[in-house]
Amino acid sequence: MIIAIDGPSGAGKSTLGRLLARELGLLYIDTGAMYRAAALAVIEAGVSTADEAEVARVVGRADINLVGDPDSLQVMLAGRDVSREIRTEEVSHTASVISAIPLVRRTLVARQREMGQRAGGVVLDGRDVGTGVFPSADVKFFLTAAPEERAHRRYEEDRVKKRDASFEETLAEINTRDRRDTTREDSPLAAAPDAVRLDSTGLSIEEVFGRMLEVIREKRGGKRVEAS
Repeated sequence: MIIAIDGPSGAGKSTLGRLLARELGLLYIDTGAMYRAAALAVIEAGVSTADEAEVARVVGRADINLVGDPDSLQVMLAGRDVSREIRTEEVSHTASVISAIPLVRRTLVARQREMGQRAGGVVLDGRDVGTGVFPSADVKFFLTAAPEERAHRRYEEDRVKKRDASFEETLAEINTRDRRDTTREDSPLAAAPDAVRLDSTGLSIEEVFGRMLEVIREKRGGKRVEAS
């Protein structure tokens, strides 16, 4: 079974993707982490994000891999664990910029498909999994929430990690990322026509997780899953 989870920043994709993979015994692929690792490779190479050809060359040569189970997933770059290094603001911003470069997306999509096909059963989360990476996925979800709620979640995460950013700055960053993701020419953020849309505004992770399990069980039982 291939399960695709798409949605904007702060919608809960990674958390719910890990929960589903653990519950169902499937491989978990955090596609966002792969873009972050690619961004780190670009930063370390000293390449300007304005030079799209050179960025694509660096990403094409980067050795990016994901290892471990959903609860201890390690992001590897050239054989070293960069799971913590890719969570900086600089990497986040760079990942957002280079993800709009068509050749970068094609390179990483090819790797994601290869990983998913090799594993057999997989849960992937990102922004174009159900529309671009695995358009024939068995179950597709599109998670969203009000920008203010998504910003609040990210702000609380940053406070725990002791990052110095105000709520207003976090909200502005969320809105900027949304605009960039939804307006890029190559694989813009959009719900697949057959995706099950879930708005998590005001809901707990447990409530959304329960709904997602219901949808998957319906699918496995042969019942039709209606997009809401």
